[in-house]
Amino acid sequence: MNRLSLLLATWFGCGYWPWGPGTAGSLAAVIIAMLLHFYTGRGRITLAVLIVILLLPAIWASTRTARLFHRKDPGSVVVDEVLGQWLTLLGAVALNWKAFLAGFVLFRIFDIWKPWPVRNFEKLPEGTGIVADDLAAGVYGALILYIGGKFGFY
Repeated sequence: MNRLSLLLATWFGCGYWPWGPGTAGSLAAVIIAMLLHFYTGRGRITLAVLIVILLLPAIWASTRTARLFHRKDPGSVVVDEVLGQWLTLLGAVALNWKAFLAGFVLFRIFDIWKPWPVRNFEKLPEGTGIVADDLAAGVYGALILYIGGKFGFY
């Protein structure tokens, strides 16, 4: 079970990237979203379904991995970035390269900055807190991405 939790928590190894594992996880999420959109035409629906399906396994894997590493939120846990990044992309008015780039940048800004009340979600216990703060950052990213799309920025 440890291997499975590590595999999911590190998003199949992205969390082991030495220079910004969170950014590597977010980038992997964007690439998956782009592939889903451009090859299936159902990117947004599929992302929403994947977020729902992966939410509880992500919390479980994050909890287990944090316990293995004896850390509250190990940097190698990036499944939370994947879900938060996908949530940000749900706010896109149109899915094109500009929206994917803007969504990536917006999510990273809110994930790193953690404006109120995003940082408060980190206080939730174990994997719930690990995942919840990134989902909250994803909501901020989605709102700004949506507004930007409505104003024709992409």
